[in-house]
Amino acid sequence: MTEARAALPPGAKLCGHCRIWKPTHKNAAGVWVGPCRLQPGRGDIAASAPICSSYLPRDEALPSAPRTPAPTRRRARQVGPRRRRGGAAAARPGVPRPLNPRHDEEIGELADMTRGELIEILREALEPEALPELAPKWEGGTLILKPGNDTQPKEIPLDQLFKKVVRIRDQLRVLEQKINAHKTLSDAEKVDLQAYITRCYGSLTTFNLLFRHEADRFKGQSG
Repeated sequence: MTEARAALPPGAKLCGHCRIWKPTHKNAAGVWVGPCRLQPGRGDIAASAPICSSYLPRDEALPSAPRTPAPTRRRARQVGPRRRRGGAAAARPGVPRPLNPRHDEEIGELADMTRGELIEILREALEPEALPELAPKWEGGTLILKPGNDTQPKEIPLDQLFKKVVRIRDQLRVLEQKINAHKTLSDAEKVDLQAYITRCYGSLTTFNLLFRHEADRFKGQSG
């Protein structure tokens, strides 16, 4: 959503300019917030929040993987003690330098991710953000709420209604992510909460006729 980044200073290192951050809605203060797709357990993050070490700028080219150098053939050399001036034997090579301690840095929730989950998150982050499409027959349509008395009916453009339905769907998905990533909830509690969300999806299947593609529609409890 470009609207979520329009008010940010261009080039500023903020979560709103990160490919991994996904805006979902405005909070009570009118600020765009959304989850980090690498660290969903952090909850909703403001677009103006400071970046972390996983920052991927949207306005810069993606870094390419370093090319693997071709193996070089070493010349064989004679094995034996080397002599310094004065006849003393050279000391043996010392112990190799220790590895960079950065590999021991704490990476938090990323340590619990599988390789497939990480690839899926990065693929989603690098793809252009696209909203679900409204079914062609509803484009330009209007929802008319007609009262039972003689008062004036209310007209709502279907494209506006569709955006609100999509926003509800996205927020339910964020809620699912938070439940799955919650560290203090038991498996039984997570299943119980997921059942409530599934029922919400089932109640919203009425709006499935607005979605052009079946993959974007609500899916309630089967059977």
